[in-house]
Amino acid sequence: MINGKRIAVVMPAYNAELTLEQTVRELSDVVDIRILVDDGSSDQTASLSEKLGVLTFIHDANYGYGRNQQTCYREALAAGADIVVMVHPDYQYTPTLVPAIAGMVASGAYDMALGSRILGTGALKGGMPLYKYIANRILTAGQNLFLGVKLSEYHTGFRAFSRKLLETLPLLENSDDFVFDNQMIAQAVMFGFQIGEISCPTRYFAEASSINFMRSVRYGLGVLSTTAAFVAHRWGWIHAPIFNPSGRKVVIPHDFGIALVSDLPIEHEIKGEQ
Repeated sequence: MINGKRIAVVMPAYNAELTLEQTVRELSDVVDIRILVDDGSSDQTASLSEKLGVLTFIHDANYGYGRNQQTCYREALAAGADIVVMVHPDYQYTPTLVPAIAGMVASGAYDMALGSRILGTGALKGGMPLYKYIANRILTAGQNLFLGVKLSEYHTGFRAFSRKLLETLPLLENSDDFVFDNQMIAQAVMFGFQIGEISCPTRYFAEASSINFMRSVRYGLGVLSTTAAFVAHRWGWIHAPIFNPSGRKVVIPHDFGIALVSDLPIEHEIKGEQ
């Protein structure tokens, strides 16, 4: 716990067997709940997660990174988390910073905290491809302009959230793909949540997951689409469901803060220890 708040770490996983143990071993004792959601991996990610004492859930197919996060947050809230930190189990972001990023939210000053690879000098030194770095800076500058905030990076996968934020954002309206991350930030800005940043080193190596050039292009187009929808919704030109607190989907109950809907996959739990 931090400031009396229960901390959950969620790990959206896909073929993370080679790096999972190192990630879990470096998690701090302040973490009360450890959850991994395996999105249909073809390796031994799920069984290793169970052996490491992590509460493990398995999707019955590969539904995508965004859908994986939906399950992560739903299960973390169901387990009683007050603050949820997303840590990629590919060891690209350092797990030792979980207490620092969770503390920003536990302080009450922020509802969302982002681990920025741009603050400091870590991105290129950590091996980020130059084309990704340039695209990152261009997309970030554009979103700062149109969203009316000032962040150093919108594209990090190391994040912390308050329970209130996760219960408020209509996450079921978001993409099942990688742009889910960007949509969450835009939603947080739209609904008036406070966002902070912390410097976070990153590592690019063979075992770390990284989307290829074409997926990067698709992600960039998704960011532009999200930004356009944000502006159009704020000015009343369109009704964008991702920026409507109730979304547009039929809610089945709201017990976990994130609504469950009929088109979500069934998750199978592998019993683990918290």
